[in-house]
Amino acid sequence: MQITPLTPTIGAELSGIDLTRQLDDATVAAIRQALLDHQVIFMRDQPLDPDGLAAFAERFGPLYVQPDGWSQYVVPHVMTVHMDGDTKVHAGPQWHSDLSCAEHPPMGSILHNHQIPESGGDTLFANMAAAFAALSLPLRRWLETLTAVHSYVYDDGSWPEVRAEHPAITTHPETGAKVLYVNRSYTSHIKELEPAESRSLLAFLYRLTEQPRFQCRFRRSANALAFWDNRAAQHMALWDYRPAVRSGHRVDIGQAQ
Repeated sequence: MQITPLTPTIGAELSGIDLTRQLDDATVAAIRQALLDHQVIFMRDQPLDPDGLAAFAERFGPLYVQPDGWSQYVVPHVMTVHMDGDTKVHAGPQWHSDLSCAEHPPMGSILHNHQIPESGGDTLFANMAAAFAALSLPLRRWLETLTAVHSYVYDDGSWPEVRAEHPAITTHPETGAKVLYVNRSYTSHIKELEPAESRSLLAFLYRLTEQPRFQCRFRRSANALAFWDNRAAQHMALWDYRPAVRSGHRVDIGQAQ
């Protein structure tokens, strides 16, 4: 297996590996270490069906089930992600860490696309440990005392609000890195601050985290797989290919008990 970093800060492509075959424990451990080192990893030319995708994901932890009604599963734990000219709502258009509004968000997520547009549809990823480390020491210390409230409500009111509180700065359970854990999609406010203070602080942090120096950009190809660590990275998907089709499957991985 070869590992080629995309940037010095985040992202790597893995080659010389065939996910349609049974992986030995050493290879799984090497993939996991690459994920920890680079926050998001990419593997091209992997013709996986939903069952194969689930089997691969399960090597890294128990599979995660999203809140009731949020997703359509084609096989247990594997959901369809499909966008075309008739799609009304685009998935992931703002920076986010997956399901940070849940009490126990997924550790990681894997997206495999079998159909992609001729151009467009890239996904951007950002290293939240690097963003936190770029702040001054006094600001880092203060942020570690704060609590972020995360919330999500469907616009049509079809499902109840999903809401959780998390430290504004989390500690990665495997690497020990301090991670900035607020995002545009789910973070509603900082619990300890007045509303105006909260809005100002979050706006400052979003401007920081969205700087290109913390990012990589992945151009998908048919049967490419992206595997990201929600504990360390945020991402956003570009919807610049409508009415073309982007279709695939996704699986989330829960925290190991």
